[in-house]
Amino acid sequence: MINAQYKQMLQGKSIIRELSEYATARGKEIGYENVFDYSLGNPSVPCTRDFTDTMIELLQTNEPVALHGYSPSLGIESVRQSVADSLNRRFGMNYAGKHIFMTTGAAGAVAHAIRCVTQPGDEVLTFAPFFPEYMPYVNQTGAVLKVVPANTENFQINFEAFEQMVTDKVAAVLVNTPNNPSGVVYSSETLTRLADLLRQKQTEYGHDIFLVSDEPYREIVFAGVDAPFVAKFYDNTLTCYSFSKSLSLPGERIGYVAVNPKATDADIIAVICGQISRGIGHNCPPSIIQLAVSKVIDETSDLSVYETNMNLIYDKLIALGFTVVRPGGTFYIFPKALEKDANAFCRKAQQYDLILVPADNFGCPGYFRMAYCIDTEKVKRSLPVLERFVREQYGVQ
Repeated sequence: MINAQYKQMLQGKSIIRELSEYATARGKEIGYENVFDYSLGNPSVPCTRDFTDTMIELLQTNEPVALHGYSPSLGIESVRQSVADSLNRRFGMNYAGKHIFMTTGAAGAVAHAIRCVTQPGDEVLTFAPFFPEYMPYVNQTGAVLKVVPANTENFQINFEAFEQMVTDKVAAVLVNTPNNPSGVVYSSETLTRLADLLRQKQTEYGHDIFLVSDEPYREIVFAGVDAPFVAKFYDNTLTCYSFSKSLSLPGERIGYVAVNPKATDADIIAVICGQISRGIGHNCPPSIIQLAVSKVIDETSDLSVYETNMNLIYDKLIALGFTVVRPGGTFYIFPKALEKDANAFCRKAQQYDLILVPADNFGCPGYFRMAYCIDTEKVKRSLPVLERFVREQYGVQ
């Protein structure tokens, strides 16, 4: 018999994927260049030339068995050490290779981290707006995800609501900064207050509360924005990272969990993650990709296009009268729709071949997300269409 839980999930498919599929189909009808597809967060800039050259060199100079064989279950030792050294150089930390667990992207990292620090029935708190896939990531572990309502003034943490929701059932808090979908980066002030509160609650309840920090957009931060390293603020932090956005490698599925060396059981958490892999099959990410990223560990693709696109879109939205918090990073912007029902708003936008994502599933009804990881030329062509849409549908002049 087919598992009923997964059959039920078919009724709640990802709205992002559905809209992306619609945009692709529409593109076959009118030419994809005429579809202004802001649905999917798929990097639009190429990976670095150094990464490509490294891949070529590895293929030309290394034994195929070494390149294409299974990696150790915790990841290749030299790669784990390379990740630790990079984090130490960049953020003044004290990681060792034993604190790093290599994963298939940030999704694999979060899947391991949540299982590592929760038991069935525990609660995990996250903050709206949030990435909708957190629901299956957490709930299918047997833990329960609960969402703290958004602070829509600036999309920093709503501490008043958070304090009411932190009970003795909470085993972990899941944060995403820079944030998908808002583009907001949690400030040092926000992270200091969060860490102080979690330490207080650990003492009050007599058990660890782990902070799981999902950071695939860590390198996409705009000029003048305070973008602190989360693990510096709180000892019990598991950092989940992906090279998908920094190096434009989403299809290679490579990332890691980094365990703060000061965390409870820090020296065995990566080993525990290896045991978790036995149960979920998220083990042994590709050897050649591990080796390649370790050679360009501190590099990024040219990410400047995202700030260029953000400025163009933000300025137009403000000029058209939208309420929107200026993003501090990522390649997302999160305006308030011009009517209460953002789904209706986005359906009307589709009539103009503007593909926008309503935010009900992000925990913020009435808002929508634009993923502006597209060519700047296409962004510029979309802006008069956006203006015509809101003028004709909402009377905006």
